Amino acid sequence: MTLQPNYINYVVVGQEDGHVDYILGDELVYYSERYGKTKTVPKGYVSDGASGATDINGSWSWWVHDHICEVPYWDDKTPIKSWEAAQVLKDIMKGESKKMTGHRKALRRTRSTSWRWATFLFGCKKTRKNGWI
Repeated sequence: MTLQPNYINYVVVGQEDGHVDYILGDELVYYSERYGKTKTVPKGYVSDGASGATDINGSWSWWVHDHICEVPYWDDKTPIKSWEAAQVLKDIMKGESKKMTGHRKALRRTRSTSWRWATFLFGCKKTRKNGWI
């Protein structure tokens, strides 16, 4: 898994009514070592964060996963299936945990597994059109 840069440039909008959107300030290019493919999240992309879960500021996980859920294709136009999308989320979070220590590391690793299953079973519906597994 290749993640660069470590800092994610974004703007938070819409906090007045409790709904928050994040607008990405720079393009993110994620490379999946598992699948040998890239997924680009374009500058200006709007995300609601970790849908139904805690937003993890500084994490690539919800940026990449949200974009996969909206546009379920790798950069080379290969379809992304539901399990692949869930695995990408897990891989990113597990990879990020390697830079952490203590309870933050344990929490990120635990979330990587539980969120993988939650998003596979209940989220990312457009990827299901490409297949479950």
